[in-house]
Amino acid sequence: MNSDRIKKGVTRAPHRSLLYATGVTKKAMSRPFIALVSSFTDFIPGHAGMRDLERYVEKGVHSGGGQMFYTSVPGVCDGIAMGHVGMHYSLPTRDLIADIIECVLTAQAFDGAVFLTNCDKITPGMLMAAARVNVPSIVVTAGPMIAGHFEKQRRDLVHDAFEAVGRRLSGEISAKQLEGLEMCACPGSGSCQGLFTANTMACLTEAMGMSLAGCATGLAVSANKRRIAMDSGERVLELVAQGITPRKIMTKKAFENAVMVDLALGGSTNTVLHLPAIAREAGVPMDLEIFDRLGRKTPQITSIRPSGDYFMEDLEYAGGLPAVLKAMKTLVNDVPTVTGKTTGQIIAEAHIADSDVIRSLDKAYKPQGGIAILKGNLAPKGCVVKQSAVSEKMMKFKGKARVFDSEEKAMQAVMAGKIKAGDVVVIRYEGPKGGPGMREMLSATSAITGMGLSDSVSLITDGRFSGGTRGPCVGHISPEAMEGGPIALVKEGDVIEINIPSRKITLHVKAGELRARAKKWRQPEPKITKGYLVRYARNVTSAADGAVLK
Repeated sequence: MNSDRIKKGVTRAPHRSLLYATGVTKKAMSRPFIALVSSFTDFIPGHAGMRDLERYVEKGVHSGGGQMFYTSVPGVCDGIAMGHVGMHYSLPTRDLIADIIECVLTAQAFDGAVFLTNCDKITPGMLMAAARVNVPSIVVTAGPMIAGHFEKQRRDLVHDAFEAVGRRLSGEISAKQLEGLEMCACPGSGSCQGLFTANTMACLTEAMGMSLAGCATGLAVSANKRRIAMDSGERVLELVAQGITPRKIMTKKAFENAVMVDLALGGSTNTVLHLPAIAREAGVPMDLEIFDRLGRKTPQITSIRPSGDYFMEDLEYAGGLPAVLKAMKTLVNDVPTVTGKTTGQIIAEAHIADSDVIRSLDKAYKPQGGIAILKGNLAPKGCVVKQSAVSEKMMKFKGKARVFDSEEKAMQAVMAGKIKAGDVVVIRYEGPKGGPGMREMLSATSAITGMGLSDSVSLITDGRFSGGTRGPCVGHISPEAMEGGPIALVKEGDVIEINIPSRKITLHVKAGELRARAKKWRQPEPKITKGYLVRYARNVTSAADGAVLK
């Protein structure tokens, strides 16, 4: 066992003495040492209920014959960090979390780990660490929040809090209604109720085999989630005994399953950053092309918010991820999972309880997957759009550029009513280096949608979007502006054309003019000049490569 290097032999007497000081018994000293890596914080709704789940993981570990130790990592709530300086820090925490876990698990010589996670950057950070450290591991996602209720309708954070801002500004709803929505949209613990980034990543974690069957959609604060937590704690001891490590689970075919499930669900575009970053740690080559290649053959079989009307609780009651895999059985690979069963065996036991929430491939909501990768002279290395959230009318769009060098300047124009039908809002210097930190633009996109402009205005950025974004919003434009990419050369009034079916994004400016602009371009001073983000900006790679640190 890994832990033998800190607890066996004469020279380890001081190490054992320190372990005994924590309350470890002599009998427990011979057991596998299991880390519960918890991301509990009472500041994030998705994580506020984790204290309960920590107890159940611990029960499972000790029932399975292990000795468990708590350790923790920080977390940022993207929703609370949105629209201000805090969002600069969200994506960078992913790599920080992976580094913290590597340091602790390696230095303390753990034999296995249970990762307790839920929200946006924390789940991929933990998966990156699991692949990097490669000790037997299992992931427990804390589960989706139940729907809110207001004025006899089910509610969620994005539709009914973020987009309500635009509806209030346009006079569609009253101040009293806005207050009612903000009080009711998020009724308690759990990750926000649609296929936003947190729930998308939970589904992909299960799809690639790193969680127990049913974990992704098991609702927060439910007895079912407690049982999953306890079973996961017990199961990790079996993984240790069998020597089953994350890299044996997270193979190329497992990542293909994750991509196909993402496409079939119509999940968050942030996965285009996270899956390549996790794959890199697992030693599996992956680039943007896989999303487009698989997307053309993978129909979208669910219609969950923000692009549809169903909620995560509906997906849970329809059979969860096992039922989704069952509907996709002719597409997905049969690979091993941490459950001890293969994907094929999980599919054989699954049941689709609602054939509208989870449709068959031949009755899919859309013939192609939810994510499309576009390329062109504006994005030579590619960019990403959640085509499942774009209306048919806006799948092809040509408009005049309205150029902003920060999210704040763009948001001021939106809130002041200066964005009109036919505009392409360009938000640049918000990429991994330029942001720094590649901020999400949910405040801007939600305001545009809430003001009724999502069928007449497009938004493009070298930043990124929340999983809750709707409308023709194109992100991750690479190379980014801070690297002198073509998006840095766009001028007010330039014509930009977006053609999602053809996978093209075009800046209608002659090549000679672009070369002339490039000669005059000078890299601007960084927005942030001290602290962690300076080191991050210096070392982070392109969004096209997963925005990983060199």
